[in-house]
Amino acid sequence: MSLALRFLGTAASRPTVERNVAGIAVIREGETLLIDCGEGTQRQMMRYGISFALGDIFFTHFHTDHVLGAIGLVRTLQLQGRTEPLRIWGPRGGARFLQRIDAFGERMGYPITVTEVEPSVPIERNGYAIVPFGVSHHGVAAVGYALVEATRLGRFNPDQARALGIPEGPLWGALHRGRTVTLPDGRSIDPATLVGPTRAGRRVVITGDTRPCDATVEAAQGADLLVHEATFAEEEAARAIETGHSTAREAGEIAARAGVRRLVLTHLSARYSRDTVDLEREARAVFPNAGIARDGMEVDVPFADEPSPVVSDFPPRAAPRAAADDVLAQPHGGASPQESRG
Repeated sequence: MSLALRFLGTAASRPTVERNVAGIAVIREGETLLIDCGEGTQRQMMRYGISFALGDIFFTHFHTDHVLGAIGLVRTLQLQGRTEPLRIWGPRGGARFLQRIDAFGERMGYPITVTEVEPSVPIERNGYAIVPFGVSHHGVAAVGYALVEATRLGRFNPDQARALGIPEGPLWGALHRGRTVTLPDGRSIDPATLVGPTRAGRRVVITGDTRPCDATVEAAQGADLLVHEATFAEEEAARAIETGHSTAREAGEIAARAGVRRLVLTHLSARYSRDTVDLEREARAVFPNAGIARDGMEVDVPFADEPSPVVSDFPPRAAPRAAADDVLAQPHGGASPQESRG
């Protein structure tokens, strides 16, 4: 079952030549979720082959560098004749955000619902849940999100089932689901004889903008992937505190405390847009399996019982997956003063 993240924007506060502002597409078995939607996100979606047929946008907070692209995106969906609902999720302030969208033009031809999330209250989906958690970002309402998959069934042993004379078909399915079955000859088969122990699903945690906080450590315990902001290097640690952001080293420390498998750093100040060596070195000093996100980079998330890629396996460069026309045809520096608000 596939699960991957495509980074659409990895810059803090303002775009640079190399990096757009915040946006991450999460693609699970063909379903697309969008985390934040900074200015220009819809163009990044076209560039990197992300379907416009998404059903959900999750906002970590409502600073402009994380939300401004939503106005253009919802208008584009309108022009394409969308009729399916679009669900918008975020912390306190979501209702006011929808009013701002409505102020930019005619009423939408499709329903838009806005739900203000509560930390630790899961949004249940088929086979997984999105669990918001509170973060610490400069005194504003802000959350991160954990995608938590349901526990998987244990491995079924078909060879042993055949050896026991169990006919292939519905009885196999019942045993795999943990039900004791009775064969035509009267034998009772306990599923424990054919099915191994249950296996954990995957956990992906995306912080949004935040200072290091215990809530992230708790949400990311044992996560397969942690995406954490790293706006500054340690030389700007005081500015990180002042503006409610994190340094790369602090992100590495959070990853180490949480015992995650991999760490990807994003939301980089414009001063590091080209040269990320210092950020990567600082994070790896405390958490070796760390890497820097780039616009267009895709990160696959394997199950815990599959090999985990190391940072050297991250794609060396962005590679668009589909032409922009194909996607549109689908139905559906120095630190900036704005970094204190981004």
